[in-house]
Amino acid sequence: MTNPLLLFALPPPMPDVEPDMRVGFILAPEFTLLPFASYIDGLRHAADVADFNRQIYCHWKIIGPTLTPVTASCGVEILPHEIFPDPTEFDYIVVVGGQLPKCLDLAEESFHFIRYAYEQGCSIVGLCTGSFILAKAGLLDDRRCAVHFEHSNQFKKLYPRALPVTDQIYVKDNNIITCPGGSAALDLVFSLIETHCGKARAVKVLKSLLVDRHRSTFHMSHRPYGHLTACGNKSVEQAVELMEKDITAPYSIQALAKTINISERELNRAFKQYADEPPSSVWRKMRLSHGHWLLVNTKRTVTQIALECGFSDGAHFCRWFKNAYDETPAQFRKHRRGI
Repeated sequence: MTNPLLLFALPPPMPDVEPDMRVGFILAPEFTLLPFASYIDGLRHAADVADFNRQIYCHWKIIGPTLTPVTASCGVEILPHEIFPDPTEFDYIVVVGGQLPKCLDLAEESFHFIRYAYEQGCSIVGLCTGSFILAKAGLLDDRRCAVHFEHSNQFKKLYPRALPVTDQIYVKDNNIITCPGGSAALDLVFSLIETHCGKARAVKVLKSLLVDRHRSTFHMSHRPYGHLTACGNKSVEQAVELMEKDITAPYSIQALAKTINISERELNRAFKQYADEPPSSVWRKMRLSHGHWLLVNTKRTVTQIALECGFSDGAHFCRWFKNAYDETPAQFRKHRRGI
């Protein structure tokens, strides 16, 4: 029988080099595992040759106010490596958020360390609901930050001085970077690895993790209400599915309610409970989101996009688009041309 150890090569000698990228992770209570795992595994594959796990080109530690294990929202426990060291050891402090509102219950020492690290010139990254944590720390006043669309209303009410963005998978505002989480954390770490370690190491990450391509910051899903198709209320679920099918030629809410055998009043009440806004507003935002996606990903004219999204003409589309995104479709496309 073949010795399995003979089938695997030994790692080459350790080169005498300084890491290109040094990262400290702070895990919030009930943190979400996927963005943390995506980010740290990206670093792992960029840090060494082949599939070895030595921290050569990238270095990382999990840090905290104590060495007590931190429990993720899925129940997995992670043990910090070290109590808060000198933050100048790191290029990035990555704050991993998670289940709200529990993830905001960081020790005061953690908030102090985050603020101090920023003052010392570290770049601060907020993953998942890490944007809430950075805002609570006072670092997002008058700054743009990426927030998951499901949490945007909560965020705006809690932190009115911050500038939440829901149509990007990560946002960089000087030394503050935010990412709404999920698999988008891998796109963010790819971008940072490419910047610090070079294109070859970034591509190695994608190949090792079987990811076919890196998404740009503006590659965002244009289904802002897709989660309502599984919200638990049958009427809302059916209505949203019909709305998505009739983006181009929307009809009245009264006709929509009749189609799913419910009164218009009952439908409005259900949407208020599950979407926190009336069905007419949801439908319009769906159509605007689709137009937003078309502006980025196609060369169709604004008028063509307006008609495809169910607006009577380009003027109506432009007015509602500016209300939603604070700029006209032409300005939006100009700013993102070539991205």
